[in-house]
Amino acid sequence: MSIQPFHLAIPVHDLDISRQFYSDSLGLNEGRSSSHWVDFDFYGHQFVIHEVKGYKPKNHFNSVDKKDVPVPHFGIVLIWEDFWEFVNKVKSKQIDFEIKPYIRFEGQAGEQATMFFYDPSGNALEFKSFKDPDQLFKIE
Repeated sequence: MSIQPFHLAIPVHDLDISRQFYSDSLGLNEGRSSSHWVDFDFYGHQFVIHEVKGYKPKNHFNSVDKKDVPVPHFGIVLIWEDFWEFVNKVKSKQIDFEIKPYIRFEGQAGEQATMFFYDPSGNALEFKSFKDPDQLFKIE
């Protein structure tokens, strides 16, 4: 079986505001679009925002490392150096963090960096990175 990019579609309450956030603030390249949806290149994966007037997500939270992790959420695993570059980009765009960038399992197997923030529609995003990418699915 060959691996292909995944496809993710999410609702947003305002297409123009969300389009600006994902393209300008996060630096995603836009693909096809219509008056109600926009495709983005999400690190080689197809990510689509669909306008749903009046959309309000209902996030829940699970405690992880004594932090309230929003559920549901989505995101991507970046290369370690790219993650920290992206952190600086997010900070420069003055995006508020739900969970500020931090390192989990420091110095241990599975060491990873993570951060959470919301898009303008209230969808939770997680960006993370593993110090050793081979630890992504390793069980110990």
